[in-house]
Amino acid sequence: MSFPDWVEGQIRAAEDQGAFDHLPGKGKPIPGLGRPRDDMTWIAGKLRAEHVDIGDVLPPALALAREVERLPQRLRQVSSEAHVREIVTDLNARIRRAHLAPQVGPPMRVSRVDVDDAVAQWRAARPVPKPRPAAAPDPRRRRGWFTRRRPNT
Repeated sequence: MSFPDWVEGQIRAAEDQGAFDHLPGKGKPIPGLGRPRDDMTWIAGKLRAEHVDIGDVLPPALALAREVERLPQRLRQVSSEAHVREIVTDLNARIRRAHLAPQVGPPMRVSRVDVDDAVAQWRAARPVPKPRPAAAPDPRRRRGWFTRRRPNT
């Protein structure tokens, strides 16, 4: 008896004894059985199962394009103009390095972001602070040394 025949015999004996009757998914179709399979399908499924953001594995051209697209949402969370300028300057430096690097993956079609335009959009998206009303003067407060006292008559 060959090894594959022996294994097949063991499986049939276990089926006859009912060893596979209580397994989860019994009687249900195998997920993804009718879909075409390739290496990328397996990789995408593994990334989903591990809860990995797909953006972390994109080629540089696509990752930078995605970052430029999401820049306004990111800048809305920033509280200072200096930090906005720092973020946009860093992004522009990475875009410049990607343009100078040898091409890997799709062609680089992302252009640099204008810092002043980004700051203007950031300012426009921020809520305008309401001016505080001036405090009413306290009538009990003493006058300063420079005011003249009137004689009591």
